[in-house]
Amino acid sequence: MQQKKLFCFGFGYVCDHLEQLMQKECTDTKWDIWGTTGDEDKEDRFMDRDISLVVQGQDTMISDIRSLLEDTTHLLISVPPKKLGCPIFRSYIREIVSIDTLEWIGYLSSTSVYGDRNGAWVTEDSESRPTTIRGSRRNKAEEQWRSLLRRYGAPIHTFRLSGIYGEGRSAIDSINAGIARRIYKEGHVFNRIHIEDIAQMVLASMKAPCPGQIYNLSDDEPAPSHEVISEAANLMGVEEPELVDIEYANLAPMTQSFYSDNKRVGNSKTKEMLNITLKYPTFREGLRQCYEVMKSKESTE
Repeated sequence: MQQKKLFCFGFGYVCDHLEQLMQKECTDTKWDIWGTTGDEDKEDRFMDRDISLVVQGQDTMISDIRSLLEDTTHLLISVPPKKLGCPIFRSYIREIVSIDTLEWIGYLSSTSVYGDRNGAWVTEDSESRPTTIRGSRRNKAEEQWRSLLRRYGAPIHTFRLSGIYGEGRSAIDSINAGIARRIYKEGHVFNRIHIEDIAQMVLASMKAPCPGQIYNLSDDEPAPSHEVISEAANLMGVEEPELVDIEYANLAPMTQSFYSDNKRVGNSKTKEMLNITLKYPTFREGLRQCYEVMKSKESTE
């Protein structure tokens, strides 16, 4: 049996589902899983799954990072960028490039780097043209990590994620919590991807590294947010929230900013290169899975 080590900077929702999938599919490999977290409670919770987490306070350095990264074969960065780019790159680049066992590095970025395209399609080969601060920071972080390929031949892979949803984080949960709103903006669509499809795409890349490659992690059907809320309400058998024009929605600045970019994210090259079929090709299949999981949990409580 092979021995491998995955170290995740920012062990959260994506890394959690990735690790679960790895344990199911990588039966010929013994994985040593490490990561960082800002949640002290999470350290104890994941210990039962043989996952070693290091609690890292905001803006604090890990003093023994070199020893923690020792023997790492796969490195995943899932930490949001700041003004000067990726904080992990800026803090630990010397230690990372000194790891002589590295086979694969993954950076979880965002489709916000494409900017506003007035509803047009973008592909993995489209240029980055960020139009928001959030997108500009992601783009800078991407450039930092890709520079390692040019300078050191590091096996870097960039994953541009659309809006993440899944069990516990979907329109189903928003309706349950009473916070769902159907906001209408003419011609506007969002792109999204189910958490289980993110996990299978990242794992496929880990199994077949292609340094320098950019992947679009998005499903097959960009759609307006109000249609997603309607689908969730219909699944649950509840009344749809009132449709409100964005002009009268009184959205918080952060929420409003998500409506400033309008594009359709293509994923054909990604699916072909990774040789995968999406489990949830549209929000309809994905929401149904979320609803069924919710109902299953309710029946066992």
